[in-house]
Parts: sequence; structure tokens; C-alpha cells
Amino acid sequence: MTKDVIALTPRMPDAWAVLAGLLSGGPDKLLDTTAEGAVVQLLDEQGRPLVSVEAPMLVQVPGEAERLLGATPPRVPYWWTEARATTGVPDAEKLAGTFAARIADLAEGTAWPPEAARSIAVVETSGISAAPTPAAAQPAVDVLTENVAVVIMDRPVVAMTAWLSDAFRAAAASNRGLQIVSPAGTTLSPAVRANLPGWPSRWVVQDERDGYYDGLTGAVLRWQEGMFATVIQADGTADDPRTPVAASFQDVSATGERQLAVTFRTVHPADDRLVLGGALETVWRELTGEPPAGWGTAEPANLPWSPGRLTDLAHSRAPEPTWFVVVGSPGRPGIATLKVTRTEAGVEEDVTLAFGYGADEEPPLDVLPRMAEVLATRHRLRSMLLQLRRARRDLAVPPRFEGPGVPLAFVLGTEEVRAMPDDRARRTPLSEEPVRLGPKTRPAYYYPLPGDPSDLSGWTDFERLVRHLKGA
Repeated sequence: MTKDVIALTPRMPDAWAVLAGLLSGGPDKLLDTTAEGAVVQLLDEQGRPLVSVEAPMLVQVPGEAERLLGATPPRVPYWWTEARATTGVPDAEKLAGTFAARIADLAEGTAWPPEAARSIAVVETSGISAAPTPAAAQPAVDVLTENVAVVIMDRPVVAMTAWLSDAFRAAAASNRGLQIVSPAGTTLSPAVRANLPGWPSRWVVQDERDGYYDGLTGAVLRWQEGMFATVIQADGTADDPRTPVAASFQDVSATGERQLAVTFRTVHPADDRLVLGGALETVWRELTGEPPAGWGTAEPANLPWSPGRLTDLAHSRAPEPTWFVVVGSPGRPGIATLKVTRTEAGVEEDVTLAFGYGADEEPPLDVLPRMAEVLATRHRLRSMLLQLRRARRDLAVPPRFEGPGVPLAFVLGTEEVRAMPDDRARRTPLSEEPVRLGPKTRPAYYYPLPGDPSDLSGWTDFERLVRHLKGA
């Protein structure tokens, strides 16, 4: 049974519904709150958490329950109430399931997964006890060692939930890596992949044949010295460790699906009239004909797209950086991460964005130069990289080998061009001349690259271009 359960309801669970759910272990269970009251916990007799429940969240963006859970929710807007059971306590999982079942019953909704929420009867918990609360004190952390915090996620998609976001912060604050363990068949949200730090952090996939392997590299893993680490073959050396690759990671087949990836950075003067998100919306409209559908600071993205509200939140958190996830409508899969940072240069927006296309769909490559020009002339673009890759249309990251993208074009903004001496930005070692964007007196440049997914030589051209622009 999964350790996470979620109630999807057309109306907000009222206080009595939440209380009834929390009494699923009987009226003698202890209650507590954490995260400044945002999380309610059901405790054992020693005061240790059995089940942690987040405050209900109003989801106003279509397609999120389908994307992240494979579930059919009520019509938008609906309420998403999430509970997580303490690992290693079977009755805690039953408690979480009963909690979700009661909430769904009283608020006239459904629970995910259905098999975890079949009963609303009181769960007998006499005598059961949770393990001591870990030093990180995070509901999402299942195992804590000197090296890593381990999170077990038994969900269709490992998403950047509020639970997981807290675990990322707690691990970083304690100088630990974060290792996410999931069963076979689970995929990773691009939002998590974009934020997963380097070693010893990793995505660990359970596997029948090889035990465990890294879902992004395929390296076979074993639990050793307090963390999941790569297996070294007997004939390996320090210079050539010869780490085996899991057979499941190599089990791939061509589907014809592709992704168009856009990575760019803008820098704006710090001004009270500044509205963020305009460059991201421009890219979305140019490539899909519509604006983003929603945004949030975690997944699911729960708020309708609004640059004004996004700006207000970033401003309220300044000078600390703010991270956002932005999603598109179900008909055209699209997901972006946006990081807003206050720097000496102004307010920076760093965006990583991808759209998915089926085998019978053509990415709109012809609009890329025009899109780049709008960003350069209206949104203070500094640089942008456009790539095409063979990957899933739904944008989920599978625990299988996916080839790298190939560069379609690189774009250099006006300010970057002005900072270069002589005519270096225009005269490059590439065979194709750059396309000038904007006025002749203040140009930006669009550098076309081969962009053939079957030919990685475009990265050689890209490297030559970057070395030239840097004056190397």
C-alpha cells in the first residue's frame, strides 16, 4: 500500500471532516501541528508522528491530477488534501488511507489511490509505535544518515510536492544529499529533475533484476556506508571503475516522440513597476498559441496563470530567491521552472521550459527566430539555448536511457552583444552567419545550429561558438 494518500473533493473539507479523518485511529490518539500550523500530525503514545496531513489546497488548474496521479478529479476547481504515513508502520498506512476515505466521503469526492482508501472504520492502533523522529523533522524524510536524507515515494510521478520541497531544503541545510527511492514504473517530473543536486543526491529506482539503479544514469546501486552508491565491478580500477548499467535502463524503443526545450535568462532593472513572467508567457504564446495554464511554488500547480500574482509573491520574498513551476493545458504538454533572483545586476529570471510532441506532430521550429526577437527587444533577454530531443510527449522523465538533446540555436541578447569588443558577436567561426534581431544600432543575434536529433555534432559547433564569444 502506498504511503501517500490524497483526497480530491469538490468542496473544501470543513473542520469537522478533518477532525473525523484524524480520529481514524480512535479518539485516544494525540494530535499536533508543525510547519507553522500548515501540517497536522496524528501521534503515537510517545508523541511521535504516525500520519502527517497537509492543509487542503485549492487546485484551479486543469490536468494536474491526471498528470501527476493518473486520477480523474472533480471539475476544476477542487480541493487536494494530502496525507503521508510514517514509513515502516503498517497500521500508519491504514490510518492514512482511512483518513483520505473519510475526507472523500464527507466532502463528496474521491481518494487516491482507490485501494488505499476503501474503509472508513476506526483503525486499531493500540500498542503500535513510530520510530523516533529524525533529526531533519520532516514528514517526507524516511531515513536519515550522516550522508543523505532518503525519501520513499510510491506514486506514478515523483513530483516536486510541498513535502519533497521541504525535504530538499532540510537536506541542504544539514549538508546532506537527498536520495529519492521509487518503485519500477515510476517517472520523474521535470521540475524534480531540474532541482536534484549533484552527488550524493540521486533518483533511486527499485528493480527486480539489479536491485536498485540510478534512474538518470542507469548505474547499479547498493546501500553502502549510509547511502545508495554505485556498484564497482571486480575488474574495475580507480581510473576506470566500470560501473555496471542496469538492464532495465537500457530497455528502450523508438516512439517518434520529441521535446522542444528552451532555456533562457532575462535581467530587469529592479523597479516597483516590474512584472515578472512576461518573457515566459511570450514563449508559451509563440509556440502554442495560448498562455500558460497555471503556476505554483510546488506540484500540483494550483493557481491560474497570473504574472501579477507571481510578481507579488516573488517581491514579498525578496531578497531571497523564489522558485516556481508553470504548466500548460492538457492538450499541449508543457512545463517550466522559473527562478527569480535579486542580484547586483537587477532581477534575474532563469527559465527552463519544454513542450512535448507526438510522432505525428511537428514542433513549430519556424517561429523560433521571431520568438527570440520578441524576447530580445521587449524582455531584456541575455541568452537563450534552443534544443530538440527524442523524448516523451508527456514530458515525464522515465527511468530509461533518453538521448541528449541537440542544439537548434543559440541567442545572444543586446546587452551581451554590446559588451563584446569589435565585431566578435557577428563574425563567428560557424559556416552560417547569425541572424540579426532588432535594430541595427542595438542588435541581438540568433545563431542557427544543425539541430538534427540523430547527429550530435551540433554540440561541437555550439562549443566552438561559445569559445569564440568568450574570446578563447
